[in-house]
Amino acid sequence: MTATPAEQAPPQHGLMAQLLRFAAVGGVSALVDFGIYHLILALDAPTWLARAISFLCGTTTAYFLNKRFTFGEAAGGRGRLAGFVLLYATTFGIAVGVNALALYLLPDIAFKASIAWAISQGTATAINFVMLRAVVFRSR
Repeated sequence: MTATPAEQAPPQHGLMAQLLRFAAVGGVSALVDFGIYHLILALDAPTWLARAISFLCGTTTAYFLNKRFTFGEAAGGRGRLAGFVLLYATTFGIAVGVNALALYLLPDIAFKASIAWAISQGTATAINFVMLRAVVFRSR
């Protein structure tokens, strides 16, 4: 017996379920991002380069986990991937820029680089959730 298109469609989660899953995926992705950021900083790389590389690693993790677990999208397609890449290219610039701005504005304190990372990550995360839900992974 062949399944109907409705039976083949991945499950759609409500807003609260998506927020909880997005937070869990975000936590895992942030650990990847944060760990790589500090690893690269330990290698005496420039801060902007460490933030750029760590953002890309965290983003890759986030895409695959959000696609599968948060928004219930087993299949994607080029359009969905292109939307994701465009969104994350935008938030990449925002994350690196906010990180640099925070490093400039924060006084010389302990954990300055970590605080700047957290501020830039929070900004990018808020933008990403809204745009992923409303545009990239919206029900078609």
